Amino acid sequence: MPSLRLAPASASDYRALAEKRLPRQMFDYVDGGAYDEHTLQANMSDFQHLRLRQHVMRDVSSLDMSINLFGTRMEMPVALAPVGFAGMMARRGETQAKRAADSIGIPFCLSTVSICPIAEVAAVSAKPFWFQLYMLRDRGVVKEMLARAKSAGVRTLVFTVDLAVLGARYRDIRNGLSGGSGAWGRFRSGLVSYLMHPAWLVDVGLKGKPHVFGNLAGYVPEAKTPADFAAWITEQIDPSVTWKDIEWLRSVWEGDLVIKGVLTPEDAKDAVKTGADGVIVSIHGGRQLDGVASTITALPKIAEAVGDDATVLMDGGIRSGLDAVKAIASGAKAVLIGRPWVYALASRGERGLEALLQTFANEMKVAMSLTGARNIREVTKDILDRTG
Repeated sequence: MPSLRLAPASASDYRALAEKRLPRQMFDYVDGGAYDEHTLQANMSDFQHLRLRQHVMRDVSSLDMSINLFGTRMEMPVALAPVGFAGMMARRGETQAKRAADSIGIPFCLSTVSICPIAEVAAVSAKPFWFQLYMLRDRGVVKEMLARAKSAGVRTLVFTVDLAVLGARYRDIRNGLSGGSGAWGRFRSGLVSYLMHPAWLVDVGLKGKPHVFGNLAGYVPEAKTPADFAAWITEQIDPSVTWKDIEWLRSVWEGDLVIKGVLTPEDAKDAVKTGADGVIVSIHGGRQLDGVASTITALPKIAEAVGDDATVLMDGGIRSGLDAVKAIASGAKAVLIGRPWVYALASRGERGLEALLQTFANEMKVAMSLTGARNIREVTKDILDRTG
């Protein structure tokens, strides 16, 4: 007999609900990856090859999942990764995500290409959040956004380095998000699809305006929709960026600097040389280069190479608290989740995201309890079963 499915229990449940609620373009933007999505799938499936080593009869009546990261206490080693376009998945989605993260006691990272601008997210609460940025051709724009972030209380800058060029995302081509679909295609993927999803249409389409990239609105004043920013953003992507530019960034940003998009020990070491306080082992959620290693397989060597010189974080493929524990045991200080928080927010709003994060916390507690780890410091490679 199939499950009644009266309430979502996992990230995959929220994904199924989000697919029903969102117009196809929106869902595929979040759910899809580059090319045939082999690496996107490997990011998840490679976690299943890691097994935990059950260890019993230890006093695990009191567990401590908290860590201190970049001068801030986190109640568990999980942060909400930057996800562009999130405000099109739920009404003013980035502000809802910030409130949910605040309630759980973890960081929220705002994307450069968010619907809600820095100031709107900062107004949610006095609790600091992270800000993600790309190196744009116009360095004046970069400095101006850094100034806005600093004035809003941002102390941790996440700088993405794996976007020298845009990856080919076949789903976005097929559903017309990347353009080229003709008048009928635009009508089918736009108005028709919106009318087929009335709950989203009312809540986000009508009540969630303005539908612009809030952080960039001042640079493209004629833009009325996210699609209107496409040409400006494409023109601003700078393929000439090198580590010298990161050194410049370090010279103009006084807070913590975290380099996101590292997949090799060599790049991680170079990031540290530029003055980075941390690196995120990441492949942009499998949205850039298909056919590369998953982040969980790349993580251990990078963590070993960096050692205590910088904080090592990772994202990609994490769908549960069990995955988070495996990543920390493999060398990460903390993990970032992307798609799962958007699925939960899109399907059930702020309360849904809070529930998902509580599920992550409960799953981590079970994994720690049954591997004998009483605090995060004891979540090491020793809890991984390497006998197979």
